[in-house]
Parts: sequence; structure tokens; C-alpha cells
Amino acid sequence: MNLQDLVSEPKLVRVEIDDEETIAEYKEAIVFYTPDRQPLDVFIKLSVALSSDRTASIDLLRTLVLDEKGKEVLTNGKLLKPALMVKVLGKVMELLGK
Repeated sequence: MNLQDLVSEPKLVRVEIDDEETIAEYKEAIVFYTPDRQPLDVFIKLSVALSSDRTASIDLLRTLVLDEKGKEVLTNGKLLKPALMVKVLGKVMELLGK
């Protein structure tokens, strides 16, 4: 297979947070969207930021948590509860690692 056959534009993928704790608190799964692929530098920046600069990791996460139309969700001072933010971050990192 040629490498060029594996190259494509990023597509939005639906991500669900549906663990028992989330369902108990929110009564349903939490859904967001994120691109199915990122430039390697974004993955590296996020990995480094997680271990050394939590603020930078949140700034990067803002660009990866999107609605179904591809628009950023965490804008204009809008925030998630810290526990949910950690779960969102975990899901994004899981997808980036694949």
C-alpha cells in the first residue's frame, strides 16, 4: 500500500463519555466531536503540556473539543466542571494515541 493512500483531510468523529459515574451524574452520555487526526506537533504539544503546563494543555484542548458543526465548545469563558474536563481530556488523548 502506498502512503498516499492513507492521507486524508481530518473528519469529525463523535466521542461519548458514558462511564457509570457520568451517567449517574448527568443521566445520559456526554457527547462532543473532535477531528480524527491531528498534526503530530499538536499531539506532542499536548503530551508535553500535560506533564509540565496544565494551562497550556487546556488551551490546546479548547481547539479539539468541538460541536457537531466543528465549532469550538469551550469559548468565551465557558468551562466544564473539572472532573468532566479530565474525562474529556482523557478521551481526546485516547483518540490521538490511536
